[in-house]
Amino acid sequence: MSTLQPPRTAPSVAPPARPSPAGPLLAALWAGAAAVVALWWHDTGSVVGAAGWLTGAGRIAGLLSGYACAVLVGLMARVPLLERRIGSDRVARWHAMAGRYTICLLVAHVVLILAGYAAQDGQSLLRETLTVVTDYPEMLRTTLGTVILLAVGVTSMRAVRRRTSHEFWYYVHLLTYAAVFLAFSHQLVLGNDFNGHPVATAAWYALYLGVAGLVLWFRVLVPVRLNLRHRLRVESVQPEAPGVYSVVVRGRRLGELDARAGQFFRWRFLTRELAWTSSPYSLSAPPRGDLMRITVKALGTHSAGVALLRPGTRVWAEGPYGALTADRRTSPRSLLIAAGVGITPLRALFETLPGEVTLLYRAHGAEDLALGGELEAVAAWRGARVLYALNGPHGERPRLDAESLRSAVPGLHAHDVYLCGPPGFARDMYAALRAAGVPDRRIHHESFEL
Repeated sequence: MSTLQPPRTAPSVAPPARPSPAGPLLAALWAGAAAVVALWWHDTGSVVGAAGWLTGAGRIAGLLSGYACAVLVGLMARVPLLERRIGSDRVARWHAMAGRYTICLLVAHVVLILAGYAAQDGQSLLRETLTVVTDYPEMLRTTLGTVILLAVGVTSMRAVRRRTSHEFWYYVHLLTYAAVFLAFSHQLVLGNDFNGHPVATAAWYALYLGVAGLVLWFRVLVPVRLNLRHRLRVESVQPEAPGVYSVVVRGRRLGELDARAGQFFRWRFLTRELAWTSSPYSLSAPPRGDLMRITVKALGTHSAGVALLRPGTRVWAEGPYGALTADRRTSPRSLLIAAGVGITPLRALFETLPGEVTLLYRAHGAEDLALGGELEAVAAWRGARVLYALNGPHGERPRLDAESLRSAVPGLHAHDVYLCGPPGFARDMYAALRAAGVPDRRIHHESFEL
């Protein structure tokens, strides 16, 4: 690691970090689940025999599955309060967890209800299944919705997702909306907890219509307004390092977006090859006037195609998203740790983050240091430090453990740490930082890995 002169700027006093709405939101979601259980409990009389127990368990699993479906969709509605205050990656993890709960509850509901009905009617499970699907109202639509949800769940498994393209996974996931729509009427028509209970029915409608309103507003209308108003186009594309390119995007009145250093947009470049999917790319410089810049490493079909973009290409963007901003700062001293293309959001923060700032940049070699010249210029301008962790002449990796970090950054335990890089690197660095005495609340990390 190289060492530079100590920072010349006086440390600023860090403002108190804004409280995260994560706790209240989780409390509200669990309170909703408790209300669903209370609805089932209030409407359930005495349970008699195996058929009654099976059917009762199937009912509560179905109610909770229906509630979880609404939560699942709501978490991915890209509500700014969640995306910018809690963080897109954290919300995505909640969404993934809710998805697993939803699929488990759905399977339990189907199996338990069919087993209970079969025991009650004295029929085989297969015969009872055919009767329910073909004779009960709304069941053909519901069966199709169930199959779609199960397909979404299967394609989300790690083993499956590693073998499929992002585009395939994305479009299968979009079918979740169709699955929820197909199954909704079944919940009210056949749900004993809603028949004759107008308050419960109204609350269920309010839940689903509210979530549908969030999706329509934030995933459809807001992006349409953004792109019609700001008219984004590619200004230029330039290489930064092997396989790494910066794209400058020009638009109108971009200051109205209130994009912050550390945030990202979801970008869709309107070419024949790239228009079918969008990808999240961070701003690699603070927005200036009518220009924004992203820096992309060619890791897949979409990112590799970015290098071939031509000036004037229309751009469809959604955002800004992300909570990896100066709002998380709790100390007047900050350490930014980047690896590979993870330098992009931290390059923007390196320029704008108040106080005493040190940047640690991990790369294989000097030729892989994207934006290196800019980093040195920013460091000289603001009196900050840039430390490099590069492989040795024979490929030996630098030591990045608690001891080396404490040695390189005096007073590390009192720093806020912004961390961005590949998942394995981020996990190793998090463990090293915790071992070095940095509190968890001061380690700020955001990842696009779901």
